[in-house]
Amino acid sequence: MTTIISDEEKKEEMMADEAIEQETAEENTTDENEDEKESENSDASQEEEPAAEQSEEDEALNIKYMRLMADFQNFRKRSERERSEIYARANESIVTELLEVADNFERALSDETAGDEEGFRKGMEMIFTQFKDVLSKSGLAEIEAEGKQFDPNFHNAVMMEDTDKVESGQVSEVLQKGYTLNGRVIRPSMVKVAN
Repeated sequence: MTTIISDEEKKEEMMADEAIEQETAEENTTDENEDEKESENSDASQEEEPAAEQSEEDEALNIKYMRLMADFQNFRKRSERERSEIYARANESIVTELLEVADNFERALSDETAGDEEGFRKGMEMIFTQFKDVLSKSGLAEIEAEGKQFDPNFHNAVMMEDTDKVESGQVSEVLQKGYTLNGRVIRPSMVKVAN
């Protein structure tokens, strides 16, 4: 038996097939949309997690930074305090040694039994030697000037003179001694320079 399919039946079948295809496409689209929404939701939650982690990291770094700044400020204050204490006590040792020299001067001046001038002079020379030793231990050195070539870094020329004692440009006479302290000039020598 052969079945004859009419045109109407064919149309109905085609329409049913199209409807099924459309439903399948809509389901696929709905599934895709749901997948996209799920992935968006998971992306959003994943984005929220790193954002939360990032803010926690930022807060931890901020706390570390604040602690570091506080430590640095404390270090700076402590350094300044130590430096001021060092400056306050820097001269303590030299002054202590100079007190011994001052004591010897007082003894020499109060000694009424020193009648001869030669003994008094020797005593003063000994005290002066002690005084120079204390200063040299502290880093003080006299600038050698007489007969040396004039050097504006170490000498202060106040006069020029014609002389045959030294060559031109050399120091002919020292008017006031100059000194260096630990290699740094603290007072230049006041000198006469030969023409």
